[in-house]
Amino acid sequence: MGEVHRLLTTKGKQAALEEGAMSREVIEAAAAYMAAEDSPLAFAYSGWAQCALPHRRTPPGQLWVVESDHVRLVVEPGHRASGKKGDGPMEPVGVPFGAYARLIMLYLQTQALRTGSREVELGGSWRAWMHRIGVPWGGSSGKAVREQAEMIARCRLTFHVQGMGRSGLVNQSIVDAADFIEEMSDDRQGRLSLETAKLSESFFAQLQKHPVPLEESAIRPLANNSAALDVLVWLSYRLHSLQVPRLVTWRALKAQFGTSYKELYHFKARFPDLLRLALAVYPDAQVEVQDEGVLLKPSRPPVSPKLIQIG
Repeated sequence: MGEVHRLLTTKGKQAALEEGAMSREVIEAAAAYMAAEDSPLAFAYSGWAQCALPHRRTPPGQLWVVESDHVRLVVEPGHRASGKKGDGPMEPVGVPFGAYARLIMLYLQTQALRTGSREVELGGSWRAWMHRIGVPWGGSSGKAVREQAEMIARCRLTFHVQGMGRSGLVNQSIVDAADFIEEMSDDRQGRLSLETAKLSESFFAQLQKHPVPLEESAIRPLANNSAALDVLVWLSYRLHSLQVPRLVTWRALKAQFGTSYKELYHFKARFPDLLRLALAVYPDAQVEVQDEGVLLKPSRPPVSPKLIQIG
């Protein structure tokens, strides 16, 4: 149990907030996680624990490139026909980004593993899941979710893997096939809404081999924070597989999580806050911030292996 969880257990939420020893955001996240009565599982592909999507919109047509110690991720934006009737020249839709893109990916991956099918329907169950996670469907948030879904359906990724004197790559689309319906927007211009998505065979195969189980109760408090979601997936993947403590340097952490920071010292000042937020929903994580970086220690997984049932 982490420090914030002990504080909430012994003093309660209001006293913890009044004491001011930790940020409100961390206390609220930990309290929400601890108060959850039940927590269905969600699953992420382990590749996302090593390299992730951008947090902000990138320029149209621009590649997204990010790398960790042994993995480099390249995401190519997809294209669609422009014009109200879809008969204009092809235009880039951009690379998926932010918290909504990550939540949609979690839903697609979870449903595919639960059903054992690459084809996932994005209808009422998707809307219900997003609502349960804390994302309202209507208005601007619904529009943003539909935009990210289209970007995911159209983009292409490559995971370049290096290590042990060898290199390789996994070059794939996330989605092989997709069905869209046209919805009328306020300006009377049709907008596409993704209704079904069929994960690519290669992506689904990698997901089945290397899933990272997560609790919905841990995702919900971080649903609006893409950076904290990335840290949670990273910790969930790394900690339980360690046999001995492992130091990850600040420079390595910045390469993976801090692409938006120009200077290392800016990232170094910000990352501990993200780490504390992720730890608020992973009580068994053993992590220590040091001058040289972050020390990861062998920890219990966030989900007991006995509770994981896929398919």
